[in-house]
Amino acid sequence: MRLIFLGAPGAGKGTMASAVSAAEGIAHISTGDLFRKHLTDKTELGILAEGYMSAGKLVPDDVTVGMVRVRLQEEDAKAGFIFDGFPRTLAQAEALDAMLAELDLKLDAVIDLAVPETELFRRITTRRVCRQCGQIYNVETMPSKVAGICDLCGGELMQRADDNAETLRARLDVYYDQTEPLIEYYRKQGLLQSFDNMNKEGSDVDQIVDLVQKSKRV
Repeated sequence: MRLIFLGAPGAGKGTMASAVSAAEGIAHISTGDLFRKHLTDKTELGILAEGYMSAGKLVPDDVTVGMVRVRLQEEDAKAGFIFDGFPRTLAQAEALDAMLAELDLKLDAVIDLAVPETELFRRITTRRVCRQCGQIYNVETMPSKVAGICDLCGGELMQRADDNAETLRARLDVYYDQTEPLIEYYRKQGLLQSFDNMNKEGSDVDQIVDLVQKSKRV
């Protein structure tokens, strides 16, 4: 199964991708994780990306796509994968199509997680993250068992500096301008499936697993 999860910031892409990845035994590929790994391991692509980032420049698409190509060749991705946070632009989507064609791979579905803006703002401003292991909680809908303490590792929960209304507004503007056009791009390819993720926050995994199973290519 090969999937892309689309959605605005706070739509639940990471939560759903992690859950479906575990349920289906396929790789969860997050560009954020890819960048961190390449930077930490000081790979050729990581060093190249760090040079752009240190200069305050955007990392070119060919560097990001190169990281994705390397990731797809790892053992766990052979059974399938879910892209979370990639592609972000039409240019990246076109580059991904070309790369998958070279690798003789095809996407099964692109899942658009639909959530109203008012809910996005609520989720982001009430989100908490474990300072130690990165586990995500929500003080209203997915609280930890002990307030302020991670259930998994006992680390301190914090509110990230960019989890505020002003930053989300700016991120949404970028999303509407650069990423939302991918909805129509993949609809034209017959790959798009919409999933109402309102108030579910990853708890309704069975429904989305059922959706992607029905979308799987024969």
